[in-house]
Amino acid sequence: METIVKNDQRCIWHPFTQMKTAQPPVLIRSAQGAYLYGEKGERYIDGIASWWVNLHGHTHPYIVERIAAQSRELEHVIFADFTHAPAVDLASRLLSLLPGEMSRIFYSDNGSTAVEAALKMAIQYWHNQKIKKTKVVTFEGGYHGDTFGAMSAAGKSLFNQPFWNYLFEVELIPPPTQGNEERCNRRLEEILKGGEVACFLFEPLVLGVGGMRVYSAEALNRLMELCHAYHVLTIADEVMTGFGRTGSLFACHQVSEKPDILCLSKGITGGFLPLGVTACQEKVYQAFFSEDKQKAFLHGHSYTGNPIACASALASLDLLLSSDSAIQRKRIEKAQQAFCKRLKVHSKLKRCESLGTLLVLEYVSDHSSYFSSLRDQLYSFFLERGILLRPLGNVLYVLPPYCLSEEDLQTIYDAITLTLESF
Repeated sequence: METIVKNDQRCIWHPFTQMKTAQPPVLIRSAQGAYLYGEKGERYIDGIASWWVNLHGHTHPYIVERIAAQSRELEHVIFADFTHAPAVDLASRLLSLLPGEMSRIFYSDNGSTAVEAALKMAIQYWHNQKIKKTKVVTFEGGYHGDTFGAMSAAGKSLFNQPFWNYLFEVELIPPPTQGNEERCNRRLEEILKGGEVACFLFEPLVLGVGGMRVYSAEALNRLMELCHAYHVLTIADEVMTGFGRTGSLFACHQVSEKPDILCLSKGITGGFLPLGVTACQEKVYQAFFSEDKQKAFLHGHSYTGNPIACASALASLDLLLSSDSAIQRKRIEKAQQAFCKRLKVHSKLKRCESLGTLLVLEYVSDHSSYFSSLRDQLYSFFLERGILLRPLGNVLYVLPPYCLSEEDLQTIYDAITLTLESF
């Protein structure tokens, strides 16, 4: 174990980590269900589904077998001019499940690239029609990934400050959190009246990395209505919220207005392999359908439509659509709601909210941001008790795999309660 960790520190650069001040990484040898196992058999409850990607539990045997079978048949093939059954089957199944009238699936590798493709689709949609609409509208404090387009869409922040000179400008509106809805509506309509907006990109119902800020489906519906009234494309970034996380299969199922473009990743393969999806309505696709090759969507990745990743996603969908998974999600949702209700007025918390299988707690802190020193204290506190929770500054969240037991949920809740007595 010591050799592996020392070698890691010698040659690995970890994400979202200040390597000089970071503690040695935790070595994980294996995983099963909701648990991660260390070198000496120490066990950690994975309370954040390993960055929100794991839906059904680690090393789920059904997905393992489907991946193995696909690996023996076809591991990869160029996806320009070629196709294969897993990609076609997955696209067909997703289109039957997604909100609205999506008609086409474009594959990429992760959430950032799914968003990047969506932004390029939306901007080129107007360009191909010789209509000057180039502005992008997003929420203040949003987050859509770490590629340059995705960074730009989040607006200038401490996350991307070294790159400010390289980011394109976006129009920012406040998120429609409770009490802020009308101000958000007014600001959006002011921007839309200019007639230059190409698209509105949003995280539906909850802003993730930006502090897990929850807002209502009704508020989102009004914003989407405004966009469609002004003939502006709407892009739903469901990278985090997709596949049952918010109580519905997709967050946009909770609004009557439907997006024109929708982005997926994270949970799509059940946590096994990287895969991104950008789905769009037929009108978007038709703006590229031309004899003119320059109107084509000239975008792609080497591993686009990887057969093994698609097979993993198909297996994950089988599990997700089962009655067992629905029962698991409902059980977690009820538990999160009940625990949140208990803590609603706690003096150590600024807020406590739940949405589907997500629980959010914002601790009272002098420095309310991603860089709050409380983050490291909380992280270590939970890890010492065999729980993986990775706070966003002074915002703690629980977003577990659906197989997490009632006992393990209670273990997490007991530890959270202890922090409110100790910090």
